[in-house]
Amino acid sequence: MADIERIRGLIRAIPDFPKPGIIFQDIFPIFQDPIAVESLITHLVYHITSTINEKIDVVIGLDARGFLLGPVIALRLGAAFAPIRKKGKLPGEIVSVEYAKEYGVDTFEMEKDAMKPGQNVIVIDDLIATGGSAAAAGILVNSFGAKVLKYLFVIELIELKGADVLNAPLYSVLKY
Repeated sequence: MADIERIRGLIRAIPDFPKPGIIFQDIFPIFQDPIAVESLITHLVYHITSTINEKIDVVIGLDARGFLLGPVIALRLGAAFAPIRKKGKLPGEIVSVEYAKEYGVDTFEMEKDAMKPGQNVIVIDDLIATGGSAAAAGILVNSFGAKVLKYLFVIELIELKGADVLNAPLYSVLKY
């Protein structure tokens, strides 16, 4: 528990970003503390391995902070890593989905060969608010014939009920 409190103490709330009325929860200060990063990764990997009984084939990191945690978690699980990026950032053939978020509309894309049918996937990002981006990731995963086993977040803004729109269980390290 002391490790989680260390992580909580490093998160910085930034008011009115990216627009007025939004309080942005910034996880970047965690990455200035190697012990906090190790604690966070270890905590997430332990949660995955102690609650999911199926083999994880692919860890999906959402643009952009999911890219910070996803590859390390994939490595520890012996799984592949695949990014889901915002529109126009990936080369080659892509699959896309449009989604609503708390402050606008966006498009997520994946490379067409990122997954195979039947693969088991976990999705990771820094924060879940309304769940729009995570739900869009789930739609993309399903379009490949793969299955999301769990969504993982560092922070969950529980009053925005993002978990309600997801197609698999959610785990968040911190709840606000």
